[in-house]
Amino acid sequence: MAFRFGRALAVIGAVLALAASPVHASDGFKTSPNVKRVANVPQQAPFDGPEAYGSDLAFQGNYAYQGNFHGFTVYDIRNPAKPKAVSRVTCAGAQNDISVQGDLLFLSVDEPLSNDSCRATGSSETSKKAWEGIRIFDISNKSRPKYIKSIKTACGSHTHTLVPDKKGKSVYLYVSSYDPGARYPSCKPPHDQISIIKVPLKKPTAAKVVSRPVLFPDGGNETQPGLLVPTSGCHDITVFPKKDLAAGACMGDGILMDISDRERPKVTTRVTDANFAFWHSATFNNAGDKVVFTDELGGGIAATCTKGFNPERGADAVYDIEGGELVHKSYFKISRVQTSAENCVAHNGSLIPVKGKDIMVQAWYQGGVSIWDFTDSANPAEIGYFDPAPLKPINLGGSWSAYYYNGYIYSSDIQKGLDVLRISDKRLGSAAKVRMKALNAQTQYAY
Repeated sequence: MAFRFGRALAVIGAVLALAASPVHASDGFKTSPNVKRVANVPQQAPFDGPEAYGSDLAFQGNYAYQGNFHGFTVYDIRNPAKPKAVSRVTCAGAQNDISVQGDLLFLSVDEPLSNDSCRATGSSETSKKAWEGIRIFDISNKSRPKYIKSIKTACGSHTHTLVPDKKGKSVYLYVSSYDPGARYPSCKPPHDQISIIKVPLKKPTAAKVVSRPVLFPDGGNETQPGLLVPTSGCHDITVFPKKDLAAGACMGDGILMDISDRERPKVTTRVTDANFAFWHSATFNNAGDKVVFTDELGGGIAATCTKGFNPERGADAVYDIEGGELVHKSYFKISRVQTSAENCVAHNGSLIPVKGKDIMVQAWYQGGVSIWDFTDSANPAEIGYFDPAPLKPINLGGSWSAYYYNGYIYSSDIQKGLDVLRISDKRLGSAAKVRMKALNAQTQYAY
């Protein structure tokens, strides 16, 4: 999600007229013939309020981890048709973007808080004592996760990307943040950088920021006409460790980086797009020679899937990597027209492990979940979908993230909890038989 919630909740309220009462979700969803919803776990206390937004997902073995603006939930998914909540940890902080590695769980906090504890309250962004950044939990006991460490980062942590080192002794977190202001003590412009945290796996309490590389020494794309949100940092970074490659979605710019030196990534190429308002996220194909970038036009709170928006706006852009450069091939956007009451735009997704093809699943907020094929970069096409009914009363909602893991699609719904979908389609070949040990969608390994 694009907006920094500590600064934009009033904007969201004005745009969507957020309701103070609970959201009553209708089950009047629609699917393509090849997609079936096999389970839904509704939000439950303490994450059952209208502003307890469900956020990102991570997976490990038989467990799924769902971030929430009020904390996170651990699910047992041994039986995907009957997910069971193992624990719910209350630890508020927008957005609680989530990843896991071994016995460690990481949460991003992009909201100024009174301190780093899970009991912290909101703080003024002008306060020098305000905290925002990364929290680390020990999840060796899934039923009783333990908070063990915090690291404060410049401008907080909107998202983070887990990057393994080359010796297996540490992981790095590439922390993306943005939206600086002259009156913010720890987030002053220019902020054309990321923060890199090194986490020793055997001593995670020693985690610390080891570098703050400047990715845009010239300031990046700040003058493009139209609805562009100017570059002042990155929103999200996806890495392909095997190739020492990363793709960054950085507000006004799409970039590729050489990450062979994990602490000193180097931008190797940049692109802009006149149709993009906010470069939000990136997904490589399995060969690492294509990137799908998303444009989160309207910051995730606007209805951009109506007839009033062109199919090139609020869409995906497919790029081939040719000679180290990004070459634009096409756009993809869901064709199902949504109502003006439904926030809808391209959001988080992941590859489906189909041999010889490039197929991914993707969240579109209240536009639902789309499964689409970009094997032919110039002619992407949808092959399946799940489209929920509009929320009543009007509210921020829909699928935040939709990821494919061990034969099923898991969708984190902002208001409705966790959905589990199954797609049955000959075009996916033996994808359902592929077994992964873990999935952090922004850390891509070839299958």
